[in-house]
Amino acid sequence: MLSPLAVKLIKIMPESFVIAFAKRTVKSYLNKYCKFNIEGFEEVKSIKGPIIFIGNHLSNSDGLILDKILKKDFDPFFVAGVKLSDDPITNIGTKIVKNIAVKPNTADKEAITNMVKTVRGGSNLVIFPEGTRSRTGAMIEGKKGILLLARMTKANIIPIGMSGTDKLLPINDSGDMGSEKWHNADVNVKFGKPVVLDKREKDEDKHDYDERCLNKIMRSIADLLPESYKGVYK
Repeated sequence: MLSPLAVKLIKIMPESFVIAFAKRTVKSYLNKYCKFNIEGFEEVKSIKGPIIFIGNHLSNSDGLILDKILKKDFDPFFVAGVKLSDDPITNIGTKIVKNIAVKPNTADKEAITNMVKTVRGGSNLVIFPEGTRSRTGAMIEGKKGILLLARMTKANIIPIGMSGTDKLLPINDSGDMGSEKWHNADVNVKFGKPVVLDKREKDEDKHDYDERCLNKIMRSIADLLPESYKGVYK
């Protein structure tokens, strides 16, 4: 995506200039390489109250694409792993969009508190429940953190199924955005109906109940995807 020289220049330039340049660059790349097909978005606009958007995660372009689609009507915050900021180029990507940093694979209470306050304050949130990008394109198991967030905020949960971003900006061996290359691709973004979690049945084990709710959330995403992207949720 960027040459070694460009990376060096970015490190010494003022941050405000770098972010402005990055926004223009991303816009240019999306216009050049990406052909969008968006479904179900108009229905989402009629929903009242804060929304937590949930989606499958295929590529470093996912957040940039969803920000482009959602910015005008929802201006959401994105949940981004702290490790993303280790790479200078990926760090820029997280600054292009509004985000809440979270430590992956930990009980990050501060991040959860920030998410809850953000949603309760009336803002919208985008989270990828799998917790990381799928390296095969197929969905992997979701993390239970989304259940806690849904229960504490009582927000509308809207699933998003994305396909084609894995071809637009494929993951390479290093996983760094700075060395990934953009390709021409058809990108499909499909918005589903709000997910309503079932009530816990009498005498139902809490673990079993949580598994049932998580499965419902993840399948709401999988139902919006082509068969080859459903993964463990076929």
